Amino acid sequence: MSTQTENIRRVTAPQIARRKGGEPIVSLTSYHAHTAAIVDRYADFILVGDSLGMVMHGMDSTVGVSLELMIMHGKAVVRGTKRALVVVDMPFGTYEESPQTAFRNAARVIKETGCGAIKLEGGRRMAETIRFLTERGIPVMAHIGLTPQSTHVMGGFKTQGRDEDTWPLHEEDARVVAEAGAFAVVLEGMVEPLAARITKQIDIPTIGIGASADCDGQILVLEDMLGLNPWTPKFVKVYGQLGPMIEAAVKSYAEEVKTRAFPGEDQVYR
Repeated sequence: MSTQTENIRRVTAPQIARRKGGEPIVSLTSYHAHTAAIVDRYADFILVGDSLGMVMHGMDSTVGVSLELMIMHGKAVVRGTKRALVVVDMPFGTYEESPQTAFRNAARVIKETGCGAIKLEGGRRMAETIRFLTERGIPVMAHIGLTPQSTHVMGGFKTQGRDEDTWPLHEEDARVVAEAGAFAVVLEGMVEPLAARITKQIDIPTIGIGASADCDGQILVLEDMLGLNPWTPKFVKVYGQLGPMIEAAVKSYAEEVKTRAFPGEDQVYR
């Protein structure tokens, strides 16, 4: 007899695509099974972002993240979830060379993690690759605006669209990735009026992060909104302060150990 849990079906990329202009799409990042299991109850999709390089591994940027690292964390998130669509970031250097290289690496991510889609950064320059992947059965979420893998070229994490003369370039990026077959597009670090314009102009959902409340959905880095990142971006609303709570718990544990007041002493096997 099947159980209710067994009957749960995952959200799919086409289902996310059909949410354009509808109920706002909820998303967060996650990098491990236990937090993913919590997020799974509330998010429509979970992004295994290459931000894990900075959040989990102490890197200065996302550039050093490897494909193997993304696959390892992707597996953990898929194992910890049952309902949300899991999207895995393609790390720097694994998809830019050619559509064929991108397909080979994206197919490996899909096969080894069991995720439902991949995400890659870039607008016009990645349109051919997005089309190549989607025509071969790999759902693609695009990412334009502030693209963290390109910060060396951009000169850092700079808000995009402050100069209104650049708006047509961003609008074209959004249009071409939608036409190429992306099922949704992340708009990151983009001035609010531009993100709102793009959301109205294209037929696929926009997922904002430091963009506009008019986007079709929002995403945040889980550790940022939980207060675990000491360098939380200014646009992030912090919904919890887990950092101080963890420190207080560790301090209490350390003090008890030092006084040999080990918790649960009476439960130790003898």
